[in-house]
Amino acid sequence: MKEIKAFIRQHRIANVLEALKDSGHCDMSNSGNGCHNITVSKVQRPLASGDPTQQHYSMELAEAVIAEYKLELVCADDVAAILTDAIAKSAATGQPDAGWIFMSEIQHAVRIR
Repeated sequence: MKEIKAFIRQHRIANVLEALKDSGHCDMSNSGNGCHNITVSKVQRPLASGDPTQQHYSMELAEAVIAEYKLELVCADDVAAILTDAIAKSAATGQPDAGWIFMSEIQHAVRIR
């Protein structure tokens, strides 16, 4: 199994979720098929953005930041590359630093019932 984490600009997250559904490998119903445990969290990344409309000042961090979403999911090894590609294509903004995707190996997983 693989874990995929992606940091995606806020205006692209809906496109990414749609692309995961459209891939046919990511069942959002958590019925056990495709990818599992999809979560989306709003995060702030310190970054001097080339687009000032994307940037704001965080009082908590005392830094200029951009708002992003962190997408996390777990999937079977054989679909990891397909899902990563779908994320990359649908998250693209044309900017040089539009986000990141990380993939890690899951050593062990236990379903809690």
